[in-house]
Amino acid sequence: QVQLVESGGGLVQAGDSLRLSCAASGRTFSMYPVGWFRQAPGKDRDFVAAITGSGGSTTYADSVKGRFTISRDNAENTVYLQMNSLRPEDTAVYYCAAHSRGSTWLSRSSRSYDYWGQGTQVTVSS
Repeated sequence: QVQLVESGGGLVQAGDSLRLSCAASGRTFSMYPVGWFRQAPGKDRDFVAAITGSGGSTTYADSVKGRFTISRDNAENTVYLQMNSLRPEDTAVYYCAAHSRGSTWLSRSSRSYDYWGQGTQVTVSS
């Protein structure tokens, strides 16, 4: 069982940066790959980035590749999403999620993830 809590959202201007954090409970956090997803009003929940349990592999949505970086510190039970060069279209509620289907499996599907945080709002003004 993993509990996740996101933080770090806020209101920024286009071109600014934000770093989101996803703090997890549990002693075996390194066994859980983690993904970040986002959901804008009236839209589906979209994949943003994911990282394996060890942090050795990552994958990104094309829309954020080169601007966002996912990383993790398993000693601190925390996953980060560094977001640079933010755009108004990045505005959404951002969620982190974890699954227990294998520490090396990177999934872009929200249906793969068993545990979800409550979300943190990111708003980018133009």
